Amino acid sequence: MISKIHSIVPYGFDGKLVEVEGDQNRGLPAFNIVGMANKTINEAKERVRSAIVNSEFSFPDKKVTINLAPAELLKDGTYLDLPIALAILTLSGQLIKSDTAGKVFVGELSLNGEVRPVRGIINIVETAREAGYKEIYVPIKNLSQASLVSGITIYGVETLQKLYLGLKNQVTLPMAGGVEMGLKEASGGSNSAILDHIRGQALAKRAFEVAIAGHHNILISGPPGAGKTLLAKAAANLLPELTPSEMVEITKIYSIAGLSTDEIISARPFRSPHHSASSISIIGGGAGAVPGEISLAHKGVLFLDEIPEFPRSVLEALRQPLEDREITISRANRKSVYPADFMLVATMNPCPCGYLGDPAHECKCTETQIQNYQKKLSGPLFDRIDMNIVVEKVSNEELRVPIRAENHEHNVVKNTITGAISRQRARYGKDGVYNSSLSSFEVSQKLKLEPAAEKLLSSASEKLNLSARSYFKTIKVAQTIADLDGSEIIKQNHLAEALTYRSRR
Repeated sequence: MISKIHSIVPYGFDGKLVEVEGDQNRGLPAFNIVGMANKTINEAKERVRSAIVNSEFSFPDKKVTINLAPAELLKDGTYLDLPIALAILTLSGQLIKSDTAGKVFVGELSLNGEVRPVRGIINIVETAREAGYKEIYVPIKNLSQASLVSGITIYGVETLQKLYLGLKNQVTLPMAGGVEMGLKEASGGSNSAILDHIRGQALAKRAFEVAIAGHHNILISGPPGAGKTLLAKAAANLLPELTPSEMVEITKIYSIAGLSTDEIISARPFRSPHHSASSISIIGGGAGAVPGEISLAHKGVLFLDEIPEFPRSVLEALRQPLEDREITISRANRKSVYPADFMLVATMNPCPCGYLGDPAHECKCTETQIQNYQKKLSGPLFDRIDMNIVVEKVSNEELRVPIRAENHEHNVVKNTITGAISRQRARYGKDGVYNSSLSSFEVSQKLKLEPAAEKLLSSASEKLNLSARSYFKTIKVAQTIADLDGSEIIKQNHLAEALTYRSRR
């Protein structure tokens, strides 16, 4: 007799269907798994055997062969422990085929029969729904995340024994919607700074208001101690609330990466990798082509403090995701595409020592050192940054100004940003689309400039020698300024402000 259990394994940002086929024959007792299984799945033999026996079921004393189809798909991870166990219980007659027909099962087994959570549960449930399955059984600790997917009945499994009783209609298994959702923030760094706590820096605060409202990439340069890092972290508190679809996307990425298997990501990510981080950790990759920091920052902020200190290869690798808002990771045996729609916030000093142009400190860098330092941010990468501002040190007089207890400025700015985002949502007809998301064609079709603004743009593009990309980025930033101002048309003053964010120091 052949048994067949349906399962799914994550594959990049999607999932792949796997059929777990079981067969038993006469001969010396043996347990074999075939079908391009790696070491992790081969080790499932001992986990499954112990789980079956310790759950008070009997393990066949015959030659048992498990085939994982399709055979050409490389299988990795512990996702197939539970379906392998069910295939064996069906072979031995402890389950019948109708108990598992038309259902999908996934989960890791402990030696005592407990069902442990797995990565990428949203991928798995979405793939099951798209394939037409009506029921899926997942580890109980994955049930909260799985409940984000609608259109399919999802059961939570605590142990192999309880699953058996549930399939026999002897107990009722918990379902999605009947459990309390666990919420978790996705911040990779402290974002506790409030805008009102930052003294001075009015220009920088305004620039961040524009950047966050339109999801624009921004570079802040200035001497040490000017508050560049504090400004960037304060911006995290100005990010808009997640929409339901964005919450699913972010939680899905964090589940694939193994950073959250039982909680729903409820806040926009703020990722701040150190400059010593490897290229794979930032871009993504490795044996399993897992997502990196740029995907973990999806729909949030990627903060690169002292960006020239990052390896040149890492910075140049940012060019594709900054343009396409996704990253393609290619390996010898697979290719995965992950979303990477993040807002880049970067800081840098004007020179290696940081004191170029500072009247209070003498710069000791040579001209060659300064040029080499600034060239680490290449022209093509700089061209993909929407806004570039320079900050100076705050004066001692401003530092002595007492901080107000109420967060009046912060609340006003956040409300203004919320209003600008609402105007963008109304203009483009859907969530998650900002002014920065527009293509060059969409800019021409959807954004309108008054004649005076068009004249100013034409003149400035020649004087500043703007590239085509910079030309359209200037219009998109100007539209965000117009949205903050409550104007549907880009006026001359909106464009003039946008142009101040395009020039180098």
